[in-house]
Amino acid sequence: MTSFESAPGETPPPDAVHPRDSSPETPTSVARLNETIRDFVQRWSAVWVEGEITAWNVRGGHVFGRLKDASGEAMISFRLWSSTLQRLPDTLRSGDRVVACVKPDYFVKSGDFSFTVSSMRHTGLGDQLEKLERLRAQLRSEGLFDPARKKPLPFLPTVIGLITGERSDAEKDVHRNAELRWPHVRFRTIHVAVQGDRCVPETLGALTMLDADPEVDVIIIARGGGDPQTLLGFSDERLLRAVAAASTPIVSAIGHENDHPLLDEVADLRASTPTDAAKKVVPDVAEQRAIVEQLRSRARTRVTQRVSHDIAQLEQLRTRPVLRSPESMLTSRTHELWALRSRGRDLVGRSLESADRQATQLRASLRALSPGATLGRGYAIARTGEGVIVRSATQAPTGSTLVVTVARGSFAALSEGELAEVPPGGEAAHGDSRMDS
Repeated sequence: MTSFESAPGETPPPDAVHPRDSSPETPTSVARLNETIRDFVQRWSAVWVEGEITAWNVRGGHVFGRLKDASGEAMISFRLWSSTLQRLPDTLRSGDRVVACVKPDYFVKSGDFSFTVSSMRHTGLGDQLEKLERLRAQLRSEGLFDPARKKPLPFLPTVIGLITGERSDAEKDVHRNAELRWPHVRFRTIHVAVQGDRCVPETLGALTMLDADPEVDVIIIARGGGDPQTLLGFSDERLLRAVAAASTPIVSAIGHENDHPLLDEVADLRASTPTDAAKKVVPDVAEQRAIVEQLRSRARTRVTQRVSHDIAQLEQLRTRPVLRSPESMLTSRTHELWALRSRGRDLVGRSLESADRQATQLRASLRALSPGATLGRGYAIARTGEGVIVRSATQAPTGSTLVVTVARGSFAALSEGELAEVPPGGEAAHGDSRMDS
């Protein structure tokens, strides 16, 4: 080893001592040690490593995370700068199994050893996840994720259809929590394989049976979670299209944290866990009783207020004079009615008197103008046998028979012809003819 050269009796500064030349008498500095480590680490080339993301924290646009080995016995820290992050898939998150190109880096100030990621992609499930993303885009474009097409859940289902694994915790959670909320709830459960090759066909068969059952009001598809590989069956296109076409509302209750199967998007309602599904499908009887009691109280208060208000209005009306003594209305109108009646009698009496006078006058006028009155004064009316009134003596030649009408009756007369002179009193006869009776 080459020793550091210095003047006799002088101790070199720590920053000038290389770590390989350090000793108790001439120690190196922390900064020089970290710089030496950094220089050594920077000579390492980038490597591809496979592992599971166990931490994915975004700060300031950069990602600080950790990768865990499949054995679970080894772990590394990594940094992913924002410029690199923009080039990576948007679906990366904690729990994903990935292959990453990393280059070691050592930070002098903090003494932290980490890896800088230049590329990262899914492994194992990578191709499948890409297919799922393409399927997700296709179904979204067809409107299968549209909230407008999702069916509402019934308030209190008569029978709940449950599709889940046999003797699974998911089944127990749904039953227990539903019965706690509504003790009389009924289930129609069909057990299926919730992973593997049998998952999709068995789930499709169970869905068809429950959807055709008229008593089933809602269907829950439940599973107790799992890794992305075991959840692939719940993103199968056949199952998704069957769920979209079902007439019964369907709840997806796949208990998972990191990955969301496409069933969550197509189902009419997504529940985070089977327990959550039971709470969303079945109402809480205690809460409903509290709501009913609250509504009863509100109705009772409103009715009481309305009755009190109406009683107050009735009392106010009863205190008015017209309602306190209603006969006063008739009393005040009695004199008016008597005056109107008297006035009516007077008007009718005067009208009758006036009409009587007019009748008397008309009777006198008619009597004066009547031919009978003229006859009563001694005049007569002579008619020929043909009934023609004789107005000239020439109308009654000698020997003609006449009918003479006087005030009291008629008689026949024989004309002797025209007279030369009118005898005294001749004006008592009508015409100038001399007649023999």
